[in-house]
Formats: sequence, C-alpha cells, structure tokens
Amino acid sequence: MDIARAGAKPSARGPADWFTGTVRIDPLFAVAEPSRAAGNAVTFEPGARTAWHTHPLGQILIVTTGLGQVQRWGGPVEPIRPGDVVRFEPGEKHWHGAAPDVAMTHIAIQEALDGKSVEWLEHVTDEQYRGSAGATA
Repeated sequence: MDIARAGAKPSARGPADWFTGTVRIDPLFAVAEPSRAAGNAVTFEPGARTAWHTHPLGQILIVTTGLGQVQRWGGPVEPIRPGDVVRFEPGEKHWHGAAPDVAMTHIAIQEALDGKSVEWLEHVTDEQYRGSAGATA
C-alpha cells in the first residue's frame, strides 16, 4: 500500500507550449510499473485551455469544480460540469479547458504506451475555443 499525501508534490504551471492561459497542474500519481496509468488534477483559469493533443491509449477526465469546455476534432465545443466524466478514445485529437468566465478543475487520467502518454499539437485558436470556427480549420 502507498498513500500519496495531499500537497506532498509541488504544483507546476502549465507550459505555454501546451496551454493557453493560466493553468496549474497538481500531480496525483505517476506511472508505477506494472501499471501504465498516471493522474493529475489540472486547474484552468477562465479562458485557459490545452493545445490540441492526442493520447495513444485515450484519456479520462473527471470534472471536480467549475465549468469547462471540451472538443474533439470535427465535433462541436461541449460544456462540462462537476461530476461529468469525459472519455477520449486512443488517438482522438481533442482539447479541454475552462469556460470563458469560470475556472474549472478536472482530474486527468491517461496511460503511457512505450513511455509516452501524450502528443501535443497546435494551439486552439480563439475562434475554435469560442466555437465560431469548426475544428477542421
């Protein structure tokens, strides 16, 4: 048994290469062999979001506070709220973040394949974030 105490690992600012706006990442658990899963609590300030990205084995988001938005490539921007669980399929191009005027925190769980759990792509444009331009631009 292993108990990871709250606050035992320092928070980190979300890197500008992967995020737009102010994002805080709080590590919850790292991959521990033979498992491939890792998890983080991620807090997005209003308007903050990830870049487009994919996960080789998919990703699960569990919204804990606030209001957020998610979008998969080719789909509409969808609202998410506390208690919502979002599952992205392996290789599915997507982004997620806070609503324009409300912060959002979610727990993100993903598995690593051959040591890699995410592939970061281009930033989400303001038009894509607002849903005024399709995710096919």
